[in-house]
Amino acid sequence: MIELKNVTVSSSPHIRNENDTRSIMTDVIIALMPALALGIFVFGPRAITVTSVSVISAIFFEWLYRKLLKKPSTIGDCSAAVTGILLAYCLPVTVPLWVPAVGTGFAIILVKQLYGGIGKNFMNPALAGRAFLFSYPVIMTTWVKPHTPLPLFLNPVDVVTAATPLAQMKSGMMPGASVFDMALGQVGGCIGETSALAILAGGIYLLYRKVITPRIPTAFLGTVAILTYFFPRGNDPLLWMLSNLMSGGLMLGAVFMATDYSTSPVTKLGQWIFGIGCGLITVMLRYFGSYPEGVTYAILIMNATVWIIDKAAKPLRFGYIHGKRGAFGK
Repeated sequence: MIELKNVTVSSSPHIRNENDTRSIMTDVIIALMPALALGIFVFGPRAITVTSVSVISAIFFEWLYRKLLKKPSTIGDCSAAVTGILLAYCLPVTVPLWVPAVGTGFAIILVKQLYGGIGKNFMNPALAGRAFLFSYPVIMTTWVKPHTPLPLFLNPVDVVTAATPLAQMKSGMMPGASVFDMALGQVGGCIGETSALAILAGGIYLLYRKVITPRIPTAFLGTVAILTYFFPRGNDPLLWMLSNLMSGGLMLGAVFMATDYSTSPVTKLGQWIFGIGCGLITVMLRYFGSYPEGVTYAILIMNATVWIIDKAAKPLRFGYIHGKRGAFGK
């Protein structure tokens, strides 16, 4: 008889997979690069400054928290860097540089680490950080015209501001920018939200790498498309629908935020329900809320319902007879 030593036998299923948190987050960072490239092209080098401050701050706060509490460092998994990038993408390029630092501090410490770290937070840290930063409404809603020269580090002053397509649509009118301009990001808005095509390119990469599934983005975008097409507020239905899909943070939220593993359902049916809920709330907030955008709060609201969605959408065990607790088969 052969004696085996130092062999760990675990319960089935026995799955081998080369993916880990670091590789997944690296794929997400790669997928986010097209949007950053368009952001730099539209808003200039200051987009790099704001994004860099946000990423460095996020990594620092995660390292500091874990160091002070004498916990193993987790900055190597790159999740803090992803949070920093996503938060920066949700900010106007004109924000003072302390703003992304404050936002990442809130996101990393209060939303992520206090709940136990990655995988244990119940809401998306980057979106929670953005929602917190709306404590400074003027800073968070000052949009600069594309291709306006801005200082790299000093706070911009006397810049020419412009209304975003969503702000124009809030009153029920079609935006001044064309759908083509919105697809390419040639409009005012946040650093990483303006180019729908750049975000979709990143989403296709994540689908190819099997980092995300199409269920949540399809349900999210599809719900917004259907509602805005059938309720165009007196405008051309097709143009109104396309303008809603291409504007604001909808694409970024549907592809990168709503699909976050920690804060979205794990069941297939639950993911469809989650995406539809995000779409419904987004349109309701855009139509009836006081703020033109609704993606941030729609996703955060649905984050709080994930536990009950997964519970309701839980598939039945094989052989289970409905109505008979513990009964299997004949």
